[in-house]
Amino acid sequence: MRRLPAFLCCLATILALTASANAADKVRAAKSVNTAWSFVPLDVGVEQGIFAKYGLDVEVSGLGGDAKLQQALASDSVDFGLGSGPSLAFAAKGAPVIGVAAFAAEPRNISVIVAKDSPIQKVADLKGKLISVTTVGSLTEWLVRRLSVREGWGTDGVRIAALGSLDSSLPALRTKQIDGVMGAIEAGYLLEERGEGRVLIGMEGYAPKFHTHVVYARKQLVAEKPELVDRFLKGFFASIIFMKNNKEKTTEIATRVLHQSVSVMNKTYDYEISMLETDGHFDPEAVEVIKDSFVDMKLLSEKPTNDKLFTTQFLPVKP
Repeated sequence: MRRLPAFLCCLATILALTASANAADKVRAAKSVNTAWSFVPLDVGVEQGIFAKYGLDVEVSGLGGDAKLQQALASDSVDFGLGSGPSLAFAAKGAPVIGVAAFAAEPRNISVIVAKDSPIQKVADLKGKLISVTTVGSLTEWLVRRLSVREGWGTDGVRIAALGSLDSSLPALRTKQIDGVMGAIEAGYLLEERGEGRVLIGMEGYAPKFHTHVVYARKQLVAEKPELVDRFLKGFFASIIFMKNNKEKTTEIATRVLHQSVSVMNKTYDYEISMLETDGHFDPEAVEVIKDSFVDMKLLSEKPTNDKLFTTQFLPVKP
């Protein structure tokens, strides 16, 4: 009996060590904007316990655009970020971040949204108009310029106002301070449902070969904890695979996270699900389009090499 306390102490030590070994690693992941359906894989992965299966406890946050996401990564406020393909320019310009996977192809999730009573009825009517984007150097800015060039108006054929999130742009749209918003197509669907706006055109036709979204990580994290990066990517792409196979559950989560109606989220799912990739690969043609965008937007004077933008050490991702 006198030996029992020692046995209990030993058992307690073993249990404590086991619990410590099994404790999930906490990581911080941020979306460049909080209103995009295409960033819902983070929420799906957390709520369905998919990240937990890879030993991760993921803290999810939303920011006010690509520039703010890159700032958060650079300042070590977050570990991983979901941002746009054009944000790879930050890495090329020396930011301590790197692309680790591409997860969305052509920009089916972005559209030009106008007020319901707007005189703009077709794309040609956008010439010379003022369109809001999230931030300078963002995907939304690049798409405005891409549309303008493709329509033959030059890079400045459509005027641009960087107003931040969609919530910041909507008052300006309602008061006609701007003529339209380059924003999430699901936001356009919501405004249509409310009778306040309409989707003029989706952007997928203007960039059929493209990487709309990329997963970013801090370079220090990639160098010091590659196994953690690998597990995060496996959890993330496993979440996308779940979404492709579970529309109803995905819509349930998206409806709650994005504060939208079931009908809008179902419509968005049908329109956008095909753009989500399942293995993180970088397509050479899409990468070249993004590089061209850096020069077109005068973000860089020449096209950078791939190693300045992203790493393929974790690819293809195999959940």
